[in-house]
Amino acid sequence: MNVLENLATSLNRRDEVPNTELAVKISKKNDTSAVKVLVENLYQKNKNIAHDCIKVLYEIGERKPALIEPYIKEFISLLESKNNRMQWGAMHALDAITGENKKSIYSVLTKIIDAADKGTVITRDHAVAILIKLCSDGKYAGNAFKLLIEQLKKCPTNQLPMYAENSMSIITERNKSLFIKTLENRFDELEKDSQRKRLEKVFKKITSSR
Repeated sequence: MNVLENLATSLNRRDEVPNTELAVKISKKNDTSAVKVLVENLYQKNKNIAHDCIKVLYEIGERKPALIEPYIKEFISLLESKNNRMQWGAMHALDAITGENKKSIYSVLTKIIDAADKGTVITRDHAVAILIKLCSDGKYAGNAFKLLIEQLKKCPTNQLPMYAENSMSIITERNKSLFIKTLENRFDELEKDSQRKRLEKVFKKITSSR
């Protein structure tokens, strides 16, 4: 299979369907050679090709993270890209890999957080998702939870309810006080009633289930 010929750009398509279909095929076949070709083309001069490649790679990661796990260094390097599409695409890939290899992701957490603080909303979304996954593992939970709290303190208010909801699975009797206090301190910043109601539901679920 000629991987590049099956990308959306090569097929003169403006939608992402061909890229998703390609990711499914590669995942089902465990095609490591195809993955390598995609990674090699992440720095293509043709930005559309590069964009398609990162799309296919993180879609593969969602289905079979082990296939893209060997390329953590390449994805980390892309976090410094001035091309937002490549930056948040790389963070999406790292998010997909986290469940497969928490140890390696934890080792580059400083770069992940730095990219989250400087990058787009989507970049931050996936960085927070990475932190939540790390919090689920006792080996990394201590530091990861501290970093998660820092994100909750400074993230855009539009994202706060979602981050709070997604974090509920890792809240314990030991950390719930700090978690609730952090959210309460930002409650008045929320401009929409819908946002406040979402946080109130989080408070209720945590206090009633613990």
